[in-house]
Amino acid sequence: MIMFTRRAMGASSLALLAGCATAATEATTAAPARAPAAIGAWGVDLAARDLNVKAGDDFAHYAQGTWMANTQIPADRTRWGTFDILREKADRDARTIIEEVALAGGQPGSNQQKIADFYNSFLNQEAINAAGIAPLQAELDAIAALRTHEQTIRLISTPGIAVNSPIAVFVGLDERNPDRYICNMTHAGLGLPEREYYRRTDGEFPNIRSQYTAHIERLLTLAGQTGGAAKARAILALETRIAEHHWPIADRRNRDRTYNLKTRAEIRALAPNFPWDASFDAAGLGGVQEVVISELSSIGPLANLFMQTPVSTWRSYLTYHLIHNNAAVLPQAIDDENFDFYGRTLNGQPSQRERWKRAVQAVNGSLGEAIGSIYVQRHFPPEAKQQMTDLVENLRTAYGQRIDQLPWMSAETKVAAREKLATFRPKIGYPDRWRDYSGLEVRTNDAFGNAKRQSVFDWNHDLARLSRPTDKDEWFMTPQTVNAYYNPVFNEIVFPAAILQAPFFDMNADPAVNYGAIGGVIGHEMGHGFDDQGAKSDAQGVLRDWWNAQDVERFTAVTDRLVAQYDAFTPLEGINVNGRLTLGENIGDNGGLQVAYHAYTLSRNGAPAADIDGITGDQRFFLGWAQVWRALIRDAALRNQILTDPHSPALYRTNGTVRNMDAWYAAFNVQPGDALYLAPADRVTIW
Repeated sequence: MIMFTRRAMGASSLALLAGCATAATEATTAAPARAPAAIGAWGVDLAARDLNVKAGDDFAHYAQGTWMANTQIPADRTRWGTFDILREKADRDARTIIEEVALAGGQPGSNQQKIADFYNSFLNQEAINAAGIAPLQAELDAIAALRTHEQTIRLISTPGIAVNSPIAVFVGLDERNPDRYICNMTHAGLGLPEREYYRRTDGEFPNIRSQYTAHIERLLTLAGQTGGAAKARAILALETRIAEHHWPIADRRNRDRTYNLKTRAEIRALAPNFPWDASFDAAGLGGVQEVVISELSSIGPLANLFMQTPVSTWRSYLTYHLIHNNAAVLPQAIDDENFDFYGRTLNGQPSQRERWKRAVQAVNGSLGEAIGSIYVQRHFPPEAKQQMTDLVENLRTAYGQRIDQLPWMSAETKVAAREKLATFRPKIGYPDRWRDYSGLEVRTNDAFGNAKRQSVFDWNHDLARLSRPTDKDEWFMTPQTVNAYYNPVFNEIVFPAAILQAPFFDMNADPAVNYGAIGGVIGHEMGHGFDDQGAKSDAQGVLRDWWNAQDVERFTAVTDRLVAQYDAFTPLEGINVNGRLTLGENIGDNGGLQVAYHAYTLSRNGAPAADIDGITGDQRFFLGWAQVWRALIRDAALRNQILTDPHSPALYRTNGTVRNMDAWYAAFNVQPGDALYLAPADRVTIW
């Protein structure tokens, strides 16, 4: 019953929007000459603003309202904004690289040959249609032949068989020993996004479950299975029972509760009748003696549920998920049905993405660093890396000064916090060493086989980790990824090349804009080292208590106020933001923008910022932040995000952040009575 899977190594990602009077007018001087910015004259799209909206009522719409009113989400997208626009650009840049490589070809076994054949095979829908269900038939037959629970476990645990399971195991970093990798165990197994989709009886949730059941029946029928209606009902009932044992999603953020180191003997004791050894052996983990369990109270009940559920029900469950998980490389009718539910019904997306876009995504997921090595040569100039390095160090200085000034943190904890800050390791642009894909076999016109072999290749790569020390030079995102992350176990902040472009970062933009945009992102990622969970790791990345107990109490009192602020936001009727689930990201935004503003102030060396086009430096700083979080999102996708994503919706990453900053009030003359106004005592300043 254990599904063995590959997972990012514990990182927190970024991913994943009246007039201009000021309370204190700055001196107006001529702006320094500079090359044209990529956006507008100096880095902000002023035409995007809606000056009929007061900044203090809705800063996101003040800064981006005209753009929002005049922009439509593309039919093949669930949302559209800064991140999505840059991701579309990154995909097109990657497509150019891939198609040039595919045209040129390469020696058998070379990265060029693998990129070409993986891409062309995925792109060739005609060949996939002609193959029909045949590529999947051996695995369907193996499922149909299951007669015992042990046989079922062995099949589920076999690398390369893409099925779901109520319990998943993956190889990750040991949060209490950053020098080693370890097996991790977690609950899993749901076909809907999260447990609340099975539990809630209000709103659209009953209809979603009904649509899910109908979808399962149709998908099974398309794949030649009989009795689809009864099997679909049984699958939903089983997944509902699995969901009953899942933890609330906000509780799963707690790194103290989700680190439970257990021996194989202790795991056996959780459910003595469950054939644990068979599952570990089938996955190649027979020699593993220690496992970190995330949701400890769930694993025994889920193992017992597995043994209590008839094998016939598991056969139906595994058959459906095998088809679903492979839909992209199966005939178009299956792929279309899969999209109809997971795209249209769950996320409100009208149209499937063009095949080439999905092919690029597939190649990036399989051979990402082989493409990334070419991407950075074309799209990431060395001077950008140097400027980013300078910005990171400026933010580090600002963070240190703010730690020194904290009224709620004791002197002894400040020393430890300063040590952690000093050991932050920035990674910018791309890795120093590229991944070796020599062990991955890619064949012409074998989309299904290529996906399967890539899954086995990745699993074997992770198995090999268990016999060696951790590789602190490894990246967990490709250079062409528009995102960033903090990894608490390595105490590192990572910024791939693709995010280091306008509007996040532009070497020719006004410095105030860069500090508000990429500066806020840098501060955000640094902030994950000091958020409610990242702060539980010390300077060496070890998960342990290093705070003074009174500091923890005072910190919690402050962050609880931030939870309450975000709990009050209602993006959709009946569905509020989960302030506890989003706390880490909200702390990252809150502290990150505060620190970025501090760094921007330091960068001026006491000189006033020049006004540009009648807009002050502070105003440009906050407009830079708002421009980053420009976004539109479909209601169904927004519902999904609120229930499953630790990031707040983009609207509140703008409005919820700036309303806690005194400098924003001064910059835009925000007054009592304005909708976003918070009394000074109610503003939350953490770092």
